[in-house]
Amino acid sequence: MGLARLLIAGLAVLVVLVLIVVGVISLIGSLNSDGPSAESSAGAAAPTSAAPAPSEPPGPSEPRPLPTSAESPTVFVECRADRCPLFVRVTGGDIVEDRDLSRGQQAVFSQESLDVVLADASTVYVEVNGEPRPPGRPGERQTFTAER
Repeated sequence: MGLARLLIAGLAVLVVLVLIVVGVISLIGSLNSDGPSAESSAGAAAPTSAAPAPSEPPGPSEPRPLPTSAESPTVFVECRADRCPLFVRVTGGDIVEDRDLSRGQQAVFSQESLDVVLADASTVYVEVNGEPRPPGRPGERQTFTAER
């Protein structure tokens, strides 16, 4: 009886360790946006329900305030839908932004190198180094790295 219980407890500990390792590997894989493999697999992770297309045409809806420095920001994001999930981190480093923007909200980032994840690229207007980035298709998830 005692040996069987030890074997079951050891097996349970092994299963928990395997689940933890698989979870860590999945987390690292989802945060890694380097290379074409992350962009090609990103389409599979798109939400199952299609978000409504933004009602405004591409481009700024209103003139946005000029940056205080002489240089344009590395990344500028403006939400064009009711909710725009945004994830931004310093490349290979800390998370800078992980939140949902509301319609009309803007986010400006000036770090040297940023990894950006747009959960629905059709709902936001994005500029990288002052250059507009083409909008995505409704429901399309986009990941990219922006460097100053």
